[in-house]
Amino acid sequence: MNRGWFITIEGGEGAGKTSLFEKLAHKLQEAGRSVMLTREPGGIPIAEKIRSVILDREHVEMDARTEALLYAASRRQHLVEKVIPALQRGEVVLCDRFVDSSLAYQGHARGIGMDEIWSINHFAINNVMPDLTIYMDISPEVGLRRIQESEEREINRLDLEKMTFHERVREGYKILLKRYPERIVEVNAERSKEEVYHEVLRLLEARLEGITDSTSKSFTINNLKTGPE
Repeated sequence: MNRGWFITIEGGEGAGKTSLFEKLAHKLQEAGRSVMLTREPGGIPIAEKIRSVILDREHVEMDARTEALLYAASRRQHLVEKVIPALQRGEVVLCDRFVDSSLAYQGHARGIGMDEIWSINHFAINNVMPDLTIYMDISPEVGLRRIQESEEREINRLDLEKMTFHERVREGYKILLKRYPERIVEVNAERSKEEVYHEVLRLLEARLEGITDSTSKSFTINNLKTGPE
């Protein structure tokens, strides 16, 4: 069975993840790859409904553990309904956020604990992890300013958190970088969109040999890389 590539992108608010992935998808399609662009939470009807609950600005009373469980539930349905079938078809899956977001946001920034959040998500993802994760590093000040200046980006509940929360999110991602350097690669997202795009493209070509040509790799879905031990 041919299996595609599972690539995720992570980062704080305003890092420019969505626009980057759209450009990468276009490039990979030009190279003859079948690409599926998706996001978390969301990507399918059930998960999009969960997303609307999580990010609703009126839900300020949401408990941190409730939030974590909703993310895990959304992730599970999205994975089995959309991501795994695409990988089994040999497609390149570009996913805006995955389990690392929960580890950084709920595990570290919310103070629940990364091990506790991993336990919830380990059950949800059943050992399916990305081949490569691109972490878009940006200071909270710059990221939130971008959001405020954007006419396209809607302000959600997480955007309204205090600056200390966003700083802890960034700290969480830095911890994950040190733990999993073989999977997570950091990119400076405070540069221009073009500079970031070309660096990420070089990373894909260097880390995932054959990603921009017709070469494919063959192994079963059970060979997907696992997460924290």
